[in-house]
Amino acid sequence: MTTAEPTILATSGGLRSGERTYWEFAPLTTYAVDLAGVVGRAPRVCFISTAVGDNPMVMHNLAEAGRVAGYDVSHLQLFGMPNVPSIREHLLGQDVVWVMGGSVANLLAVWRVHGVDVALREAWLAGVVLTGVSAGSICWHVGGTTDSFGPQLAPVTDGLGFLPYGNGVHYDTEERRRPLLHSLVADGTLPDSYCTDDGVGIVYHGTSFAEAVAENPSGGAYFVSRSGDRAREDAIDVRRL
Repeated sequence: MTTAEPTILATSGGLRSGERTYWEFAPLTTYAVDLAGVVGRAPRVCFISTAVGDNPMVMHNLAEAGRVAGYDVSHLQLFGMPNVPSIREHLLGQDVVWVMGGSVANLLAVWRVHGVDVALREAWLAGVVLTGVSAGSICWHVGGTTDSFGPQLAPVTDGLGFLPYGNGVHYDTEERRRPLLHSLVADGTLPDSYCTDDGVGIVYHGTSFAEAVAENPSGGAYFVSRSGDRAREDAIDVRRL
């Protein structure tokens, strides 16, 4: 068992431009790996890029970033067929699973076809740390706001539901995210929701909020709850990494 209890770090960050590579991992990802508590060997980190159709350049750049960080990297690739004999065994053998952003609607559909949803839940309960950015944050929750269906944001409500909350990502940089999230919580389409500005993440132990952490000096985190027929937003204290 990697962690003492199921752990998720859901973020709007963790990846940045690299100096000698296209990308490098930022402190939110480093912290997710630290949460796994690996000692005496390189952490095993599996990248999942389903949300961008297993784009080969994305997978290459993530692998490069992982090697620079000193991780023992692998991918779970689903297009055009799974690249491992057993998805379940591969995910259970990881310390951290990191999910790339992109289309959360497509990600959820493809995962369910291949049973990745079931395997991820088993890995999470076994102590594998789950993390990721954007779609790789929303997916762990009941749902959130997405541009999966077009340029006008829409709700997605069929997330994996490991966490019984909604999730708002890119809360400070995409101006339509916040008002839509508020309206979805207010009318009951989404449950009470945790939201993150860019560069901020939420740590959950089990299904409970543990803390908000940030890799930048100014990003915020918020809890949006239903109050009558309206939404109430409360800022959450953020610890700077």
